Amino acid sequence: MNKPTVKIDVISDVVCPWCYIGKRRIEKAISKLNGEISVELEYHPFELNPDTPKDGRNQKQYLAAKFGGDEKYDEITNYVTEVAAEEGLHFDYEKQKISPNTRDAHRIIMSAKAEGKQLATKEAFMKAYFEDGIDLTKKENLIAVAVKAGLDGKKVSEFLDSEEGLAEVVMEEQSYQQRGVRGVPFFIINNKYGVSGAQSSETFVKAIRQVANEMSLA
Repeated sequence: MNKPTVKIDVISDVVCPWCYIGKRRIEKAISKLNGEISVELEYHPFELNPDTPKDGRNQKQYLAAKFGGDEKYDEITNYVTEVAAEEGLHFDYEKQKISPNTRDAHRIIMSAKAEGKQLATKEAFMKAYFEDGIDLTKKENLIAVAVKAGLDGKKVSEFLDSEEGLAEVVMEEQSYQQRGVRGVPFFIINNKYGVSGAQSSETFVKAIRQVANEMSLA
């Protein structure tokens, strides 16, 4: 008997901490279902702050103003760092100096799908930002992160110098906004069921099993 294949579209942003946490949790769910259900993941762009200037913003100043002051910033970042650690992630807000515009990172991540390297590229960019504190406003850093994920540096450089993929990112973002996606991470299972937020791995397992069962009954 063939394993059912469930498709999950994940809408998220590179600089969204709960998106990285949700990424780990969905991966753990998929691992638990290994041998039972095949899961195909695809990542789609969402810009939390599309108006961020090309050279970025001071991350702490921006988030402190957004959260309501330095004390609130410390409280929220400490909490999310603790939650991330439970999933094996090592957030380091001290290293994160620049909050970038993420459109170019999304362009690279989308284009990597054609080479079968989207998942690795998405992971590389999130790790670069949250754990390594890499400034993703700089072209050379975007290229270096992409190369770590297995992409060709020269091709990525030429890609960034063009406008290739730009319209596609904007169109995808608009498409999901029109479908009602207002916050991320957001998971769409088999283009039918929506799961909002970085739910527990157990919640994802149940949701995927339910969809797979419905497929077998159809």
